[in-house]
Amino acid sequence: MSQQLVLDSGTEDAKQMARILYLVHAATFFFSLGMLSFLPLIVNYLKRPETNGTIVYSHHGWMIRSFWFYFLWMVVGGILFATIIGIPVAWLVWTLAWLWKAYRLIRGFLDLNSNKSMPI
Repeated sequence: MSQQLVLDSGTEDAKQMARILYLVHAATFFFSLGMLSFLPLIVNYLKRPETNGTIVYSHHGWMIRSFWFYFLWMVVGGILFATIIGIPVAWLVWTLAWLWKAYRLIRGFLDLNSNKSMPI
């Protein structure tokens, strides 16, 4: 049986900010391959303490972890790309990282709208 959450206006405002951040992460991700994602990342770090104790806190953490793991895999792909043998593997790593990040953004946005917290 699912539990219905009662949200106050502060939590609703925090949810709206998280929604906007998901959309900005997605826009920077799709239009710059994530190179501009550090901008919403900064806002995630600034807004996360304000949401401590709510489901929105887990969403900020989800977006932050998504950014850093995506960044790590892009760097790994870049290192592989620097070697001639690793070029096809680099493209594979970049493609998988892109798909993984897209999944995380979509899942997070949908779970936020369903009032579900993200796994820590």
